[in-house]
Amino acid sequence: MDRALDGRPLQGRVILVTGAHGGLGQAAALACARAGATVVLLGRKLPKLNRVYDAAAQVGPEPMLYPLDLEGASPDDYAELAQRLESEVGRLDGVLHCAAEFTGLTPLAQTDPAVFARAIHVNLTAPWWLTQACLPLLGKAPDAAIVFVLDDPARIGKAYWGGYGVAKQGLAGLVGTLHGELANTPVRVAGLQPGPMRTPLRAKAYVEENDRGAVEPSAYAAACVTLLSQAGAAHRGQVWNPPAANALPTLPTLGL
Repeated sequence: MDRALDGRPLQGRVILVTGAHGGLGQAAALACARAGATVVLLGRKLPKLNRVYDAAAQVGPEPMLYPLDLEGASPDDYAELAQRLESEVGRLDGVLHCAAEFTGLTPLAQTDPAVFARAIHVNLTAPWWLTQACLPLLGKAPDAAIVFVLDDPARIGKAYWGGYGVAKQGLAGLVGTLHGELANTPVRVAGLQPGPMRTPLRAKAYVEENDRGAVEPSAYAAACVTLLSQAGAAHRGQVWNPPAANALPTLPTLGL
């Protein structure tokens, strides 16, 4: 039976999800597990990763835990990650970058230099270092996908979004550059720009009771699966802003 028709479009694939215990990260990880993927759960908070691990194991193949703090990880750490994936699971078919760093709305002139540097690194430099380390392994797959979760440039390009806003705009540029360089390879690159979501990260910028347009992160979990599956070829090189779907079961108490 066609995997896309039997509801398991990621059957047999290994998918790495960064920020896997965050709002969108954990929703996407569970959706990928339901779709048949072996999910590699990467994040810095092991107790929360363990909870996502338990939930994912109940709905799909046994996942893999990989605790790692993107702020402190070096290129060598990402090289070790790629080596471990190849030795322990033998392949890598997709990377979904959900990890994000945002401390709140602050004027640039009043932003601590270390806070600005951390936002640039976690939201832009670290995702690229990880991707670069994984490219050789991804290139061995017949159909591989790299998906960067972006933010609305019309919003974050304005005042007070600081290093987060600058980094996310840079990440959108990375999608186009990397797509151009990988266009003739089996590795696809795309951006996912979800609408407003009820996450701890967004709560640092918006008061919840006044943020009625936001939806649960699981409303965009199916879009993550689409981009990581063969169907994602239709969005190759694009930034996709999908409509919110019906929310899926999730772990609402995890937070970031």
